[in-house]
Amino acid sequence: MKSLSPHLTGPGFVAIEVTAADEPAAAAAAQTVGPLWWSSGPSALYRTPDEDGVRVRLYADVRRAPDGQQR
Repeated sequence: MKSLSPHLTGPGFVAIEVTAADEPAAAAAAQTVGPLWWSSGPSALYRTPDEDGVRVRLYADVRRAPDGQQR
């Protein structure tokens, strides 16, 4: 079993990973999703050896609005 990221410290915390064919699409998707909740913002774009696409990850608390207020 794979352990959870240390960023996932409790209920409502999620990791969102976007995989796209190209860097502009991955960045645009992460920049669109990130502002929906209180989030870390997108990571640097990265590639995984021997896998297609480019990835970007962000962490969010889906219980909070972008300004940090509870929903």
